[in-house]
Amino acid sequence: MSSKSFNWHEFLGRWQEEWVPRPDADEDGEQILVRPGLPGADEAVIAVAEERLGRRLPPSYRGFLAASDGWHVDQTAGIYRLGGASDIDWFRDPYDMTALYEPDPGDAPREEDVLLAGMWQRALRLETDSDMSHALLDPGDSDEDGEWALYVYKGWSGEMPDRYPSFRAYMEAMYRGFHADRVAHPDFVNATTLAQDVHVDEARLLALRGRYEEALPLLQEAFAFGRPRSAILLNQLRQLLAPISFQGHGNLVAEPLYQPEILPLEAMEQANGRGSSGGDEQWLRMMVARGAAPETAEAVLGAVRDGTHQYAPPGPWGRAVAEAREAARWGATDAAWHVLRDALPLWEAPGPLMVVPIGLLADPVLGPLITPERGREILATPRAGERGPAPEPVSDLDPPGLTWLAGPFRYGQPLDGYRCVWAEGADPVGLPALIGEEDAELSPPVDLSRSFRRAPQPHEREGVELWEDRAVVAVGRTAEGWAFAFDGPAHRHLHGLFLSPAAAASSSGRAVVVWSDPKRSSPDDPSAFHLSVAEHGQELYAFTVRGTEIQRSGAIPETLDPARLFRTEDTERDNERRVLEALHTELGLSLPRFALTQGRLHTFTTRSWTRAPRAGEGFAYISFTRHRS
Repeated sequence: MSSKSFNWHEFLGRWQEEWVPRPDADEDGEQILVRPGLPGADEAVIAVAEERLGRRLPPSYRGFLAASDGWHVDQTAGIYRLGGASDIDWFRDPYDMTALYEPDPGDAPREEDVLLAGMWQRALRLETDSDMSHALLDPGDSDEDGEWALYVYKGWSGEMPDRYPSFRAYMEAMYRGFHADRVAHPDFVNATTLAQDVHVDEARLLALRGRYEEALPLLQEAFAFGRPRSAILLNQLRQLLAPISFQGHGNLVAEPLYQPEILPLEAMEQANGRGSSGGDEQWLRMMVARGAAPETAEAVLGAVRDGTHQYAPPGPWGRAVAEAREAARWGATDAAWHVLRDALPLWEAPGPLMVVPIGLLADPVLGPLITPERGREILATPRAGERGPAPEPVSDLDPPGLTWLAGPFRYGQPLDGYRCVWAEGADPVGLPALIGEEDAELSPPVDLSRSFRRAPQPHEREGVELWEDRAVVAVGRTAEGWAFAFDGPAHRHLHGLFLSPAAAASSSGRAVVVWSDPKRSSPDDPSAFHLSVAEHGQELYAFTVRGTEIQRSGAIPETLDPARLFRTEDTERDNERRVLEALHTELGLSLPRFALTQGRLHTFTTRSWTRAPRAGEGFAYISFTRHRS
C-alpha cells in the first residue's frame, strides 16, 4: 500500500480506540491521558511549517499530520511524544554526532555508513518528549515515493540508531510495540488482538501441513504484536531453519508434555559452552526459575554433556528414531536420514504448542544429521495427522568411494595425514578385540573434531613406551559392509618402525590398511603412502611409496600396482586420488564423509602402529618445554 492510499484516519482511529495505559504507567502522569492523538492540522498549517523549514515534508508524514497534529508514542524508554507541525525543526547535530559516525575515507565506506554520517546535520527532529532519544527524518535518505527514512537514536543505549524506511513504517512498528507492551493487561482485548490470535491458530495448522513458508509471516507479525504462543511456535520453525543456532523456548522446559524435547536443547547450549556465562550453577538456577525441577535439569545437562542423552519419543516415530540412531552411530548417516524422512509423517505433537520434533536436534548422534537443507525438508513435510504434498527430497551427503579424502576434509582444509583399517565381514563392535590396546572398549559416540584434535601422546600415559604409536580411531561400517577404524589426521609419521595391523584385523576375512602421510617441510621427508592387505591372519601383499622410492611385497594386483598409480609427473594429490579410486574399484572400500567430518562415532585406542626398535636401531624422542622468565 502506497503512502497516498494509506488511511491515516482509520489507522490512528483504531489505535485511539484500543489505547490503554501501560501497566507500569503512574497515576499522576500517563493514567490521566485518555487518548494519544490530537486533532489533525489544516493544510495551511502544514504549508506554513514547510515554508519555515524550506522543504516539502514526505508524503506519509504529511498524511499523519493531517490526521493528528502530534502523537503520544508512549514507549517505555525512548520516544514519548511526537510534536505537531509547529513543533518540528531541523536537528542540526548539536552533539557533533557527525564526527562520531563519519567513516574513515580510507576504509571504502558503505553507502549506508555515508548516509548515516550525513544524517545528523540534515535531519528533521520530530520528538518533543523523550528519554535521551531522538526521532529524526532524513531527507538525504529517500526512496522513489519521496519517503524519508526515519532514524531513532537512543542516547543512553550506546547502540546504532534504528532505521525505518519511512515515517509510516516507524508508526506501524510503534503500533505493534504498543500492543506488545500491553499483552498482559487483563482488559486488553480488541479486534486486533483477536485477529492476531486467529493468525497464530492458522499458522500452527499451516506449519503442521508442511506449509511453513506461509506460517512464518503470520507468526512473525503476531510475535511483533506480542501475542501469546507466537514466539513459542515461531522459534521452533527458526530452530529447524538454522539447526546449529539456538532459539529460546521459554517455560516449555518445565511443561511435562514438552520437557523431553525442550530441556535437552537448553542443556545442549550450556554443554557446548554457549549458555550461561555464570557456569552450570547459574544455568541450573535459570532452569529452576522457569519451573524445571533441579534434579531433572542437572541430570539432563549431565547426559547431554557426556553424550549419553538419547531422544526417545513414543510410538512409530520413536521406533524410527531408534532405528536411525543405530545406523548413524556406525556412520550410515544418509541411511539414518532416510529412515527419519520416511517416518516424519508419523510424528505426533506432544501438545498444541509444538509443531516440529525439535528434540531431535539435541540427540548427540542424530542432531548433527539435521543440516539447514534437511531442516527445511522436515518443515515442509506434513505431519501429526495433517495432509499435504511431500517435499522434494534433499540430496544425500556422502559421496561414494574414497577420493573425497584427497580434498577438503573439515572447514575447507585438507587432511594432514590419515590412516585406516578395514575388516571385511567383521562387526565394528569387535574391532577393539582385534587391534585395540589391552582392555580397549568403545566409547559413546563422540565429536570427532575434538577426539582427533588431541589424542593422548605416549609420554602422557603411564605404562606406554615412548616409541609406541597408539591411535584414537573412529569406528563404523561402510556401505559395502566393511568395519573400519579411522584415524585422521594422523599425528605420527610413517617410518621404518611401522607395523601394519592388517594381519591382526583379518581373522574373519580380508583386512586392508592404508596410511597417507603428506609431504613435510623438509626435502628429506617426502610424502609417503602405504597399503597392506591380509586375509585370515596372513599378509597377502603390501607396498610403501616414499617419494620416488617403492617398497613392495607379495602378489600385488595389476590395478593396485604402485608403479602405475604413482607418477612422478603428477601432483601428490593426483596420485592420491588415483590410488584411492583404485582401492574403491578393486576392493570395494569406502568411508562415510559426513560421519567422519561432522558426525558422532564410537572410538577406541589401538595397539601401537610401530614396533619396538631392534638391536642397532635408533629411536629419538624430543620434547619442548616453555619456561617463563
